[in-house]
This record gives sequence, structure tokens and C-alpha cells, in this order.
Amino acid sequence: MMSDVSKDNEILKVLMEINNKVDKLLVQNMPEIGRDDTLPESLDVMTLLSLPDHLRTTATALLELKHATADELSKKTHKERAVESSYLNQLVRMGYVSKFRKGRNVYFSIGEGLNR
Repeated sequence: MMSDVSKDNEILKVLMEINNKVDKLLVQNMPEIGRDDTLPESLDVMTLLSLPDHLRTTATALLELKHATADELSKKTHKERAVESSYLNQLVRMGYVSKFRKGRNVYFSIGEGLNR
């Protein structure tokens, strides 16, 4: 009979395998989002699935664009710029997205320079 710790470890192992397989499927269907066949570590599949729908939509669009302003992202998601700006700043506070200023524009990106 398996102990609870052994069962938990086995479940965790299976979940990690599923996570890696789904990451690879995503990269195959959206090759512009990943390098080395992986999604950025901060936003793996399990993390994306744990986000509310509105934040998941924003994060997925940002993954496709790599980096973007709230205005650029709003054109992709068909949401108001102010709404996207709010969602992006929520993702920044959560540590999944970084933001940087370039001239007068504020850009958001997933990956490098995360404050997580």
C-alpha cells in the first residue's frame, strides 16, 4: 500500500509530465512564443490555466507578441486600451510580466527581467 507522500509524489510527477507535453504542443502551434521547446518559466501551462480568463487572454496574446504596449495588445485582443493596461499591470504585480519604458512608451513582456 502506498503512503500519502508516495501518492503525492507520483501525482506531481504525472502532472509535470503532462505540463511538459502541453508546453511542447503549444510551442508547436505557436512557435513564436518559445525557445528551446519551452514556454517562459514564469508562465507555464499550469500557471496559465490557473489565471482567470481575462488575464489568461491577455497573457496569451502577450506571449504571441513577445513584447507590446497596452495599445498594441488591445488591438490584438479587441479590448479597450485602459482595460488591457489594467490587466497587464495586474500580471506585473503578480510577477508574471515585466514592464519597461522605451521613450514615451511603456512595454510589457513575459520572460526576461521578471520580478518574481
